[in-house]
Amino acid sequence: MSPRAGLTTDAVVDLAVAVVDDLGPEELTLAKIADRAGVAAPSLYKHVKNLADLRRLIDLRVVKEMAETLRAAATGREGGDAVAAVADAYRHYLQAHPHRTHALTAAPDRGDTELSAATHAVAEVVFAVLRPFGFDHAQSVHATRCLRAAVHGFAGLEASGGFGRPEDVGESFEVLKKMLVQGLTNYAESQ
Repeated sequence: MSPRAGLTTDAVVDLAVAVVDDLGPEELTLAKIADRAGVAAPSLYKHVKNLADLRRLIDLRVVKEMAETLRAAATGREGGDAVAAVADAYRHYLQAHPHRTHALTAAPDRGDTELSAATHAVAEVVFAVLRPFGFDHAQSVHATRCLRAAVHGFAGLEASGGFGRPEDVGESFEVLKKMLVQGLTNYAESQ
């Protein structure tokens, strides 16, 4: 194999994300990336340090995509409408990319400022959505954690086939959104 012209770190990450999307994160290997790139595996070391570094770059890509997805969903909306839009966007992202759930739950290493900043950007979108509810900082953190747990938990269960009953899963998600908005409203009123 000869080196592929134009292979970049971004291109390697693109290939890695495609492997994750196609086969799942447990199937990611440098050999599979090299095969898709049409290069020998050692050629990848010009772009990534090792498999752990590549996984970190995937996480970074996914978290940045999620921040942008949520930001776009929330734009021009407020209150319960914004909460519902963000929940829908999160769910749709995981419906389209069910093998990316781990990237959205893994806590970044404390020294990884880039991944920490990307993760913080996701939280900042939710904080902005929650601002009209009048929460102080601590309340916003609690509410954000609850929203994330509920929506990610639902979407993760859905992605893994965890809902076996015949009732419509989409209808269940509509119920979840109503419960979240009502819960946030009640929480705001009780403070």
